[in-house]
Amino acid sequence: MPLYNFLQGPHRARTGKGARGEQVSAMEARTAEERQREIVRAARAGGSVDVTALAAELGVAKETVRRDLRALEDHGLVRRTHGGAYPVESAGFETTLAFRATSHVPEKRRIAVAAAELLGDAETVFVDEGFTPQLIAEALPRDRPLTVVTASLPVAGALAGADGISVLLLGGRVRSGTLATVDHWTTKMLAGFVIDLAYIGANGISREHGLTTPDPAVSEVKAQAIRAARRTVFAGVHTKFGAVSFCRFAEIGALETIVTSTLLPSAEAHRYSLLGPQVIRV
Repeated sequence: MPLYNFLQGPHRARTGKGARGEQVSAMEARTAEERQREIVRAARAGGSVDVTALAAELGVAKETVRRDLRALEDHGLVRRTHGGAYPVESAGFETTLAFRATSHVPEKRRIAVAAAELLGDAETVFVDEGFTPQLIAEALPRDRPLTVVTASLPVAGALAGADGISVLLLGGRVRSGTLATVDHWTTKMLAGFVIDLAYIGANGISREHGLTTPDPAVSEVKAQAIRAARRTVFAGVHTKFGAVSFCRFAEIGALETIVTSTLLPSAEAHRYSLLGPQVIRV
């Protein structure tokens, strides 16, 4: 039986000709599939799952849960952590801006401050959608003229009243989960700019697949922002690293700098730096 149509209905156990051992094996596989599908639902609903709690809820041994999590990680649906796992964003699942504003907040604030310090002599800046880019926008200096281009309504709102900062909000269709604009109106406006510095986020970043995001329309906006920018800075928490989503929009070598936290191991940070960008851990 193939692994696994997790978010579809359960498969029927094989019956008919076949030994009893085959029937028992099929039933066990179906039970594992149903259990793993429930784990994915729980992770997506709560943002993470705990091995001990899952074992108690599902009525199985902890090692069974760990085995399920390994299978789910192999299929790109979760990333394991010490004692649990969290869901990987994909074409069928993406966290909302409201949820992101409650997750890893101290880490994101440290990263945002460090990223804002990389402004240098930039006069025009693109700020991406997402909670960490919003924190970067709030950390930008207010003592100098600056033009900020963004597809994010929250970013535009955070900067609209700031003295010395001109905000250009890109037009387009507004996505409900992230409150950011997408589609051809957005990318067409971006294509007409030359931007000094782009602050970019991603749902996943890996050495093999580069920067990825679940939605093709979002991917196009991010790719166009990078094409328009002289310098590009990626800012993201440690959980983004090694994760892979649906749409690839940039290679690691397109980045000038990666800003993350010390929760990303130094050895792994070094591996990313070998692909071109400076890696800053805060």
